Amino acid sequence: MSKVLYIKANPKPDSESNTFKLSNEFIEEYKKQNPNDEIIILDLYKENIRPLDNEMVTNMFSGVKDEVYHQAELFASVDKYVFAAPMWNLSIPAILKAYFDYVSYVGIAFKYTEQGAVGLLADKGKKAVHIVSRGGAYSEGPSASYEMGDRYVKTILGFFGIYDVKTLALELTNVLQDEEFEKAANRSYEEARRMAREF
Repeated sequence: MSKVLYIKANPKPDSESNTFKLSNEFIEEYKKQNPNDEIIILDLYKENIRPLDNEMVTNMFSGVKDEVYHQAELFASVDKYVFAAPMWNLSIPAILKAYFDYVSYVGIAFKYTEQGAVGLLADKGKKAVHIVSRGGAYSEGPSASYEMGDRYVKTILGFFGIYDVKTLALELTNVLQDEEFEKAANRSYEEARRMAREF
């Protein structure tokens, strides 16, 4: 049995979020295929994730087992990660960056060595999927170089030692209208179900 952490990073309700509609298709198909797996839903807005302050940073390097520590422990304890986060201003929502600051915990996610930082979550079979909706087209074409959110997610997870990271994107959500949007969304939902069966 695997433990899956479903990390939601959008203040919108599921019914109003293109990202969550897509991620929920993924999760529901995953449940069908893996009924015995445990899925932990972590809604970052409900968890009151906030930027690190002086006290929180001090605690991280003092061994204090506060909320930051417990979030890092939970993150390290699971087998699979589903990140549901829209593209905002070419990157990820600030709350997801704040969450990564929580779980980038020395001694849990990585360690320092004379040769540089080493991820502590490697060689454990962990995998992740980043599910994202974007108003424009950033997977390829002239705007691809502007995309920094998915690249950051893959880079920080690689820093922890998690290299099996896939991306599922619904693009042009601010461009396509009516039937064109519905067709694009349905194609993405089918891809979500396919990826869930292989996750």
